[in-house]
Amino acid sequence: MRGACHCGAVRFEVEGPIRDALACHCTQCRKVSGHYWAAASVPVAKWRVTEGRGLRWFRSSPVAQRGFCGDCGATLFWLPEADAVFDWGTPEEHCISFSPAALEGPVDIRVAEHIYTQDAGDYYAPEGPPPEAVAAPERLAASCLCGACRFTVAGPAGEITACHCHQCRSLSGHYSASFDAEEASVDWQSREGLAEYRTAGGALRGFCGRCGSSLWFRDAVGGFSVEAGCVDGPTGGRLAAHIFVAEKGSHYDITDGLPQMAGRD
Repeated sequence: MRGACHCGAVRFEVEGPIRDALACHCTQCRKVSGHYWAAASVPVAKWRVTEGRGLRWFRSSPVAQRGFCGDCGATLFWLPEADAVFDWGTPEEHCISFSPAALEGPVDIRVAEHIYTQDAGDYYAPEGPPPEAVAAPERLAASCLCGACRFTVAGPAGEITACHCHQCRSLSGHYSASFDAEEASVDWQSREGLAEYRTAGGALRGFCGRCGSSLWFRDAVGGFSVEAGCVDGPTGGRLAAHIFVAEKGSHYDITDGLPQMAGRD
C-alpha cells in the first residue's frame, strides 16, 4: 500500500500484512500529534520511502526516533532501534510504526489496544465518555516535544473539538483535538523551531520544524485554535463533540457518546 503526508513531500510504501494499530497516549505521542496517536506497523524490511525530500527525523528517546514531514508537519513514523527493549519486552521483529491515516484508501486494520493510558490528557478518556473538567490555571503552558517552541495561552481550554476531516487526520496521524483561543492571548517564550504550513484552503498550521509537534491552527477567516495535546498539565477542558465524521478513518470507532456531526455543524 502507498502512503503520503498531507503535502506529498514524503511518500512511502508498505507490504502487508499490516498489524493492527496501537493507540498511544504517552506524552510524546500526544505532543507530536496534538491529541493522541494510533499507529499500525510492519517489519522494517517491508517499508520503504519513495519520496523523502520532506522527511525529517527527531530522536525522541535513546531507543527510538520519530519521522515527520518538515514541509507540512504531518506525523508519520516511529522507528525504534533494532535491539531496543521496551516495557513489554523485546519485539520478535524490527518493526516501524506508521500513521494509518497516511495510507491511500481504507485499510483492513483496527485499533487493537490503548497503551500508556495513565498519560492521557485530562480532557478525554482513552475509552468511553470523557471525565468532568478539572481545575486549570488561568494561563495554560504549552510546548513542543523538544522545547524549541513554548508559549502560554489564556485558560481554561473549555470545550475541545475532535476533527476527523482528511486534512486533520493526515497531519496528526489519527484525528485532531483542539480548543478555540484568542490569538492575541498567546505569549511566546520561544519560537525558535516554529514552522508554518499553508493549506490549499488558505488555513495556516503551526508546528515545530525540529521535532514535528502540532501546535496551533488558524483558519482562512482568522479563527485560531490550539492543539490540546501540546498543553503541559491540566487543560481544564473537556472533549465536547466530533466534527467531519463523514471523513473519519476506517480503523477506529467513536465510542464516547458525544455529539457527532458529518461536517462542521
